[in-house]
Formats: sequence, C-alpha cells, structure tokens
Amino acid sequence: MSAHTGTLYIVSAPSGAGKTSLVKALIEAMPQVQVSVSHTTRAIRPGEVDGVNYHFVNREDFLARLEHGDFIEHAEVFGNLYGTSQRWLEQTLAAGFDLILEIDWQGAQQVRRLLPEAQSIFILPPTQEALRQRLTSRGQDSDEIIERRMREAVSEMCHYVEYDYLVINDDFAHALDDLKAIFRANQLRQETQHARFTGLFQQLLA
Repeated sequence: MSAHTGTLYIVSAPSGAGKTSLVKALIEAMPQVQVSVSHTTRAIRPGEVDGVNYHFVNREDFLARLEHGDFIEHAEVFGNLYGTSQRWLEQTLAAGFDLILEIDWQGAQQVRRLLPEAQSIFILPPTQEALRQRLTSRGQDSDEIIERRMREAVSEMCHYVEYDYLVINDDFAHALDDLKAIFRANQLRQETQHARFTGLFQQLLA
C-alpha cells in the first residue's frame, strides 16, 4: 500500500441535532477517521477536556492567531469565537487520515472556497419539536437561551442545500449507519483506492 492523502469532511448541524454524539460514535467505529479539535473562546463545560473537545483560549490569544493567519476558517457563534488550525489540518490529511471538521455553515463556506474537494454533510433533526426537547433535556440553559438557540437552529437549517449529503437523526443507530455509509463509499472511490493500492494494481496488470 502506498501513502495517500485523507479526505476532508465538513459536518454541520443545528445545536441539539445530535452531531457531537454521532461523530463520536463514528470515530470510535472507524479508527482511520479523526475529528478536528477547534480553538474557541467559549467557557469550558462540565465534562469537557481542554485539547480533546476544544483548545480553550482567551479572546486575545484567538485574535492574535487569527491575525497571523493560523485558521483556515473561523466564526463567531453566540458571542464566542471558533477556528480551525490550517497547519494541523494539512498535516493530518497528509498522514492519510480522513478528517472531520465540525463547523457551522459560515465556516463551511470558508473551507469550501479554499478546499472545494471537501465533502460536506448536514445533520438534521426529525422535527422542530424533537430539537426543542433535546435542547431542553440538557438542563444547562435558560428558557431565553433555548428560544435563541431555536431561532439560530432554524436559520442554520436553511443552509442544508449547500451540502453534499443530508442525514436525518430520527433514530440514532440508523443515522450512524447513514454516516458510516458516506465515509465507506468515499473510501472506495476509484481515485482513493488507486492511491492506496498502487502496487496491487501494478501487479494485477503486469
């Protein structure tokens, strides 16, 4: 097998659609897939680990990195800044790993302009009611914040038409299977298989 470059996947979803849980289950099932760890200025939440869930930095540090051109994409969401390290992304793909960027539609537009070959996936809830229930069941946010998140969710979902694949997270196991199918199908594309198995094809056609 020869070295091959990994595929970049953009995964977006409104808050509460189950994106984080689905991606976590996917990378546990597919070791060749990694998830990008973004930098953010938002406060760390209970159970999160710095460097695993996010690189938590202060606003001054983030803005300095932004000025130096460290981020391939960045966005401000609910008053917090988020950004993806371009150098780390390039190194991970060059090592042959498929890489997931969990970013919103704004970041997705930035990445697609720079890397049009990236594959994009949008995860949707089955209904608005299901989305509201998921946001409420977290027990972390006030009614006012939940209403704001619902408005933002509807605004975000309007951008689903910009994505290559759509996954409806009604049943978690089924949605996970759909997500796996997208990754497996792309790994079996002719150009990807040719890069992985150059020696084999040379032998078969000798």
